[in-house]
Amino acid sequence: MHIHILGICGTFMGSLAVLAKELGHTVSGSDANVYPPMSTQLEEQGIQLCEGFDPGHLQPHPDLVVVGNAMSRGNPAVEYVLNQGLPYCSGPEWLSRFVLQGRWVLAVAGTHGKTTTSAMLAWILEYAGMNPGYLIGGVLKNFPVSARLGGSDFFVVEADEYDSAFFDKRSKFVHYRPRTLILNNLEYDHADIFPDLASIQRQFHHLIRIVPGEGLIIRPRFDEALAQVLEQGCWTPTQSFALLDDARDDARPEPSGWGVRLLQADGGVCDISKTSHQGKTVSARLAWSLSGRHNVCNAVAAIAAAHHVGVDLQVACEALGKFASVKRRMELLGEVRGIRVYDDFAHHPTAIETTLDGIRQRLNDIPGSRLIAVIEPRSATMKMGVHQSCLAASCRAADLCLWMSGAGNGLDIDGIIAESPVPALNFNSVDDIVAYLSRHCRAGDHIVIMSNGGFGGIHGKLLAALA
Repeated sequence: MHIHILGICGTFMGSLAVLAKELGHTVSGSDANVYPPMSTQLEEQGIQLCEGFDPGHLQPHPDLVVVGNAMSRGNPAVEYVLNQGLPYCSGPEWLSRFVLQGRWVLAVAGTHGKTTTSAMLAWILEYAGMNPGYLIGGVLKNFPVSARLGGSDFFVVEADEYDSAFFDKRSKFVHYRPRTLILNNLEYDHADIFPDLASIQRQFHHLIRIVPGEGLIIRPRFDEALAQVLEQGCWTPTQSFALLDDARDDARPEPSGWGVRLLQADGGVCDISKTSHQGKTVSARLAWSLSGRHNVCNAVAAIAAAHHVGVDLQVACEALGKFASVKRRMELLGEVRGIRVYDDFAHHPTAIETTLDGIRQRLNDIPGSRLIAVIEPRSATMKMGVHQSCLAASCRAADLCLWMSGAGNGLDIDGIIAESPVPALNFNSVDDIVAYLSRHCRAGDHIVIMSNGGFGGIHGKLLAALA
């Protein structure tokens, strides 16, 4: 079968292309922006890439067109598909029909941490010798590609709540039919397609409705938005997880629940335990390279999901001790003259706050270290000003925060700076930020660059300027 993918260079659609190729199909694709790293991965797989959306890319006619959710009516390729009556489907529908059918799907959903938790779960299963299939929307350091079919019934998928296609406005994850489901957290996001939190909760309840009664839902113990979703109806057993030093906790996990006790403030060493309905507790120690309470929560969720399919707790902790994370998640890009530069994907106030807090906990023991946050408010939700009231406070763990203004940005950066609990500055260009940092940074500084885009190549420019 010849499959042509519209919007092939997105992380999700590019991963679909890898799976289709592995299934033995002839695969080609079109996109407006064909660039590394996804273009490199696809070309290495022998997948033909076409720049732009010329209808000529669809001649001769493929057997099936898979339409990415970035495609809309008016796009020349989309109009050609409809006018010619070519067979088409969404990416999530293709994944469900051709890959997930008959498999034990382990899905990771939530506002934050989906990519990292999915990568942790896939790696735990791999380390345990279970050879899982997976599709994860990021560049994985423990695996050579972002998706594979695997050699077992188990398949790990990052389950996104974003819509499926212009003709299917349901969330992607309703196509996946998970048997093991992680719900990491739930906050308001994606303001470009969801008018309010309740509309996102409705999609999450659609997901809960399709988890079998013999499956498992893993959830945080203290997430009110998710609790409200479960109260709408749940037909599947649940297991909760919580940090046991949380002030709201009574220092005991729920029956059949998971608990984490931090032995280092940064989360680098912790004890993870599971309590059964009979009150029996088993535990193991996790010592790893990641930091932050959010990553510890991601870890225990992944461990609980792996445990559901038979992975021993001790083996899971050993696996995470060798976990190399995902690119663009507090990724150290380089160190020049004692100044460290990191890249992070954070683009929501909660993600910004937890990421900065995680590294702050490590720096507290290093005298003279400064934490500098450089933030590009780039997501649609950010640009619409939805998070205006909480962005300033999200940076309180930093010593200095540099904000990038954007053309047509509905966010009031000056207002954020006025409310900032730490020194903050506003910049109109990447070059101005680089010039400022190269003049004012010193040995011991940790610079965390946060954006869900390329940020104008600031990472390479900054490292070059510091050198």
